[in-house]
Amino acid sequence: MLVIDASIALKWVIDEPGTTEALALRDKDRLAAPELMVAECANVLWKKVQRRELSPRQAVLAARLLEGAEIELLPMRSLLEAATRLAIDLDHAAYDCLYLALAIDNDCRFVTADDGFRRKVVRHRDVRLRERVVSLPQAAA
Repeated sequence: MLVIDASIALKWVIDEPGTTEALALRDKDRLAAPELMVAECANVLWKKVQRRELSPRQAVLAARLLEGAEIELLPMRSLLEAATRLAIDLDHAAYDCLYLALAIDNDCRFVTADDGFRRKVVRHRDVRLRERVVSLPQAAA
């Protein structure tokens, strides 16, 4: 299993840098994410409409495609404490830390296109934490 975040899933439906690599992940592993991904994807699609990067019709189509994507959406409640600890320790938003907490909880890797977050984790003193996160190009290779 591989945990992915919204930055990866959105590349499946919006052509942007990293789309080819993100699409390659769909055939590699069983993909999972916390249920939070649904809200994050919807919010990003809304923002793209507000910025006139997508039309409302394109955003709704992208949402429909994501609804059918083969991502196992897992409950988050049991991740609350772990995500809070990670957010404090990494000095990073708890939203992103939920994905990392899910990967830790399921003893698997976490892929993100959020390089700022990935760099924070990679610089962490705990090697076990550093080994959990992988960049999109690494995961696609």
